[in-house]
Amino acid sequence: MNANWIQVFAAAFFEVLWVIGFKHADDFWTWTVTAIALFLSFYLLIKVGRKLPVGTAYSVFVGLGTAGTVISEILFFGEPFKLAKILLILLLLIGVIGLKLITEENEQEGAEC
Repeated sequence: MNANWIQVFAAAFFEVLWVIGFKHADDFWTWTVTAIALFLSFYLLIKVGRKLPVGTAYSVFVGLGTAGTVISEILFFGEPFKLAKILLILLLLIGVIGLKLITEENEQEGAEC
């Protein structure tokens, strides 16, 4: 795994933070952290979009962000655990992993017009 894919994973981590922040932020500092996480998330995604196939990078970003948000809500915020929800998240992650595995590792320099 190269540095670009690590940045996609970092962007997804920050996505989880800002999505949770939108629901739970209630003062200046939590809104500030939410805004910083939002900025970092999209900054990293835009940066890797110049090197990796955008569709694959975005799909991995959204899939990991979705899974991370659902799992965080269950673990930290009392969202009810539902087996069907976890199985569907696993199915989503299998698709994300599949996209990552079939994407060529050679970096692409943006889209050609």
